[in-house]
Amino acid sequence: MSSYPVHTIESAPAQSKPVLRQLQQAFGLIPNVAATMAASPVLINGFIGLFERVHASSLTEPQIQTVLLTNAVTNASEWPVAFHTALALKQGVHPADVDAIRHGALPDDAGLAALSTLARTLIEKRGRLAEADQRRFLEAGFSSGQILEVIAVVAASTITNYTGSVTRPALEAQFEEFVWHAPMA
Repeated sequence: MSSYPVHTIESAPAQSKPVLRQLQQAFGLIPNVAATMAASPVLINGFIGLFERVHASSLTEPQIQTVLLTNAVTNASEWPVAFHTALALKQGVHPADVDAIRHGALPDDAGLAALSTLARTLIEKRGRLAEADQRRFLEAGFSSGQILEVIAVVAASTITNYTGSVTRPALEAQFEEFVWHAPMA
């Protein structure tokens, strides 16, 4: 059982309340992983600031969700996999591409496959991209600036992934159909 409270707007520290209100407006709920982050105003405010900028990048929402889902699977973080599965489907990522990512494979869509590969490589190599890794991404039609944007997405999602893995929040009912369990090591 988790020892981390799942905060509400009423129970959260004062400096976390504005972010929780913002998330409530954006999603119609406060995601449980964010509700656990609220115990640390430093964490939740840093998280929301970075995520706002990620979603204002040159990447489309389906592209961002592809990176977020890939990161959650690569980091074996169960709550974020379910959450980003729902959001990826809502943003129009093809169900077969979502399923592929959830199973550690690449999407059929070439652009999404390039993003997924780059994200996984960044995590697995701890940011040490080889020239060939970068070249493959650029040859898929992306820019060097977008490599840096993917780094920002990876950084933002790492906050969610690590928080989800440490705090183990309950999965909200609306995401239960997308439950995912990390493969046994």
